Amino acid sequence: MAVELTGITKRFPGVVANHDIHLTVRKGTVHALVGENGAGKSTLMKILYGMQKPDEGTIAVGGEQVTFSSPADAIARGIGMVHQHFMLADNLTVLENVVLGSEKLHGIGGGARRKIQEISDRYGLGVRPDALVEDLGVADRQRVEILKVLFRGARTLILDEPTAVLVPQEVDALFANLRGLKSEGLSVIFISHKLGEVLSVADEITVIRRGTTVGTAVPAKTTPRQLAEMMVGSELPTPETAESTVTDRAVLEVRNLTVHARGAVSLGTEEEPTAGGLTEFAPAGEVKKVLDDVTFTIHAGEVMGIAGVEGN
Repeated sequence: MAVELTGITKRFPGVVANHDIHLTVRKGTVHALVGENGAGKSTLMKILYGMQKPDEGTIAVGGEQVTFSSPADAIARGIGMVHQHFMLADNLTVLENVVLGSEKLHGIGGGARRKIQEISDRYGLGVRPDALVEDLGVADRQRVEILKVLFRGARTLILDEPTAVLVPQEVDALFANLRGLKSEGLSVIFISHKLGEVLSVADEITVIRRGTTVGTAVPAKTTPRQLAEMMVGSELPTPETAESTVTDRAVLEVRNLTVHARGAVSLGTEEEPTAGGLTEFAPAGEVKKVLDDVTFTIHAGEVMGIAGVEGN
């Protein structure tokens, strides 16, 4: 086994975050951990990564019982964690971010560069050591985070909501990377609320509800609905068919909304100003826009969804 958590219990004032949790992750597998918000997933992973100490229970890595006092202890035993919110310095290069804090492993010069390139090529990460992090997209930044933990010798990776900020094509690329890690005998703990993705990428699934493990599942024998019912502890309701409540009456209209990085707002255009004639423009020299020419209408009786990855 790569990792085995037995009887993990963690209490905070007024709440038991984890109670008698059991989790076994086999070598060379992707093991998904699912549960509702507040179910205790993050607390459990912080315990495994040495950020929290359990009040009860044991942790075993490679069959040997261990005690972690800090993330440094977990890293030393081959446990790495990629957090949902990346921990990178934008003004540094990929190489500088990767070696920061681990200079003794491979140095900071040619040796580190060769190691980074070797890891990137081996697992298909496509990372450029000299690229500035501020110039990278979300998916590339995530690959840098994965490379960071691999650079430190991780054999078990914890990925916390790794697809939350990715578009579908980037998710496919991430899953290809995970298959590469598996083929090398590494293990991945995959935390997600997206049950379809969990079923497509995981080898095994552990479900947590209200701070304790309630069962395990094999993707080939499980449906998203069954997983969801394990997560909430009851049968899901079946939506009833009803007549549409949407009317033709517009209650809110937004036209040509542009927001510049420094806060200047442009409503309408010179050719087609808003009904009140309001038109404002960005400061001279400003080119970056937070929103660019957004237009939409909401009607009475309507629910309008807005979708996009983080930062858009």
